[in-house]
Amino acid sequence: MKVVVQRSKQAKVTVNGEVTGQIDRGFVLLVGVTHDDTKQDAEYLADKVAYLRVFADEEGKMNRSLLEVDGQVLSVSQFTLYGDCRKGRRPNFMQAAKPDQAKQLYEHFNQSLREKGVSVETGEFGAMMQVELVNDGPVTLIIDSQERSQK
Repeated sequence: MKVVVQRSKQAKVTVNGEVTGQIDRGFVLLVGVTHDDTKQDAEYLADKVAYLRVFADEEGKMNRSLLEVDGQVLSVSQFTLYGDCRKGRRPNFMQAAKPDQAKQLYEHFNQSLREKGVSVETGEFGAMMQVELVNDGPVTLIIDSQERSQK
């Protein structure tokens, strides 16, 4: 699994003109799933996201986690994170998981965050969505669950 983490001051996702998720301070997460991902990958990433120290402390240093600042998450499924652009001009999405598997792991990831005490809002899996955010910093990171096996 891959997650693009964007620290934000506010964000919302809209589907067919209706807001399906909206947050104030926290993270916008773009979440992608590939074929060999498991629940353990989702749990690993949820743990990383909840405790990632990228919010300012009293001295202005990035030293506080999402949980410490009572931040929220706007989680958006994003199969295009597994787009391969190496050949030609049209991305190949063969590395993205099939929708049934991806939805199950995406939902498990969100539930794992909630179990840690994180408030999670979402888009609509598989829908065309419009995401608006005020990127704070900007701070944007990519976390890949495959990194845990490379320690």
